[in-house]
Amino acid sequence: MTVTPPGLDTDPVPPGRTDLAATARDHLWLHFTRMSSYAKNPVPVIVRGEGPYIWDSHGHRYLDGLSGLFVVQAGHGRTELAEAAYKQASQLAYFPLWSYAHPQAIELADRLADLAPGDLNRVFFTTGGGEAVETAWKLARQYFALRGKPTKYKVISRAVAYHGTTMGALSITGIPAAKTAFEPLVPGAFKVPNTNFYRAPEHGDDIEAFGRWAADAIGHTIEAEGPDTVAAVFLEPVQNSGGCFPPPPGYFDRVREICDAHDVLLVSDEVICAFGRLGEWFGATRYGYQPDIITCAKGMTSGYSPIGAAITTDRVMEPFLTGHNSFPHGFTFGGHPVSAAVALANIDILEREDLNGNVRRNEAGFRATLEKLTDLPIVGEVRGDGYFYGIELVKDKQTKQTFDGDESERLLRGFLSRALFEAGLYCRADDRGDPVIQLAPPLSCEQSHFDEIEQILRSVLTEAWSRI
Repeated sequence: MTVTPPGLDTDPVPPGRTDLAATARDHLWLHFTRMSSYAKNPVPVIVRGEGPYIWDSHGHRYLDGLSGLFVVQAGHGRTELAEAAYKQASQLAYFPLWSYAHPQAIELADRLADLAPGDLNRVFFTTGGGEAVETAWKLARQYFALRGKPTKYKVISRAVAYHGTTMGALSITGIPAAKTAFEPLVPGAFKVPNTNFYRAPEHGDDIEAFGRWAADAIGHTIEAEGPDTVAAVFLEPVQNSGGCFPPPPGYFDRVREICDAHDVLLVSDEVICAFGRLGEWFGATRYGYQPDIITCAKGMTSGYSPIGAAITTDRVMEPFLTGHNSFPHGFTFGGHPVSAAVALANIDILEREDLNGNVRRNEAGFRATLEKLTDLPIVGEVRGDGYFYGIELVKDKQTKQTFDGDESERLLRGFLSRALFEAGLYCRADDRGDPVIQLAPPLSCEQSHFDEIEQILRSVLTEAWSRI
């Protein structure tokens, strides 16, 4: 039986508040948003969610095709998660992990160690993914310093990859436009090619050769910078920014060989890819590689409360267990009791309802449904894995010609984002690389939801092409 915990308001819009959009426009600073867009237009206000759907303040329903922000794995409106938060807040609302522990952080760390591949047995909690990435870089630098290799501080990541907005994580990020306003950034971050096979014509149809080339570029960069200066390589199992680039066959095997040969840590940034997004607890498991550190967040609680983590191997932890050594780093709300309790309840749901299995059983149907859209002249490629797909948009399918900056601006921001939302689909139209539409629905979604997504996309993309 599910009940509403005492004190929780079930009314999605506070009584008398009909001016939410205007108040948002006047006082709320939206993230990654051109605030001028709302000078004359109302701010969309989302007030309720249930399953894979969300509703705005006017009562309009939308299919959440992005799980909020690659977050809501178990779907919206799960009272079991609200109850877990209420129960924990009533017992112990807060206590830090600074030299003390609490039961929820202990149990969650133990649970994550069981789920993570290999000997990833030590969990450092944060409040989000960017903090987890920041933690991983600092941890890698100090790890080598404690091993007598203080010159190993540099990191390697991929072009167009997104790893966060803190100054260190932003330095690891490979999106130039995201960094320009904040330079100079943290020195020592270098970029290598990503695994966008669609944009690799020189390799023909040989995706394995392309994967070896992309992996070897990491080795060449380590050698060029000097192996005694490189601490870590940061890679997502499926790269998000740019439009869902899966790894070519053999790619991560080769990356692991390169990292081992040069004594470099492999960090698997799974802020998006963990907790079922790819049909496994961790993307590293899906692709069969062993990281030294996993960074994760988002789906750990299905977004019902913020939490993140850097999970490390016993080898990485070992230098910190001796003498006076410590990791002088932390966050006030890292491993928050309420968030940890929600994460435990969320993992229970994912296990009990076999949502990882649901992804594995249905991902082929999801892909096949989206691939129906390739008959449209504007659709160049559908790519991704699990419940994590990108649809690349092109001007010419034969030549793969993309849109220039002005065309992309008009297409994505001038039409597609608004039109898809008005048609009842919340997703992402993104041009941080070439223009794409990204989809990552809740893990409970099935064929009827895929069909709904395809029908809305077909209608809106057909109109978009008529406007070009």
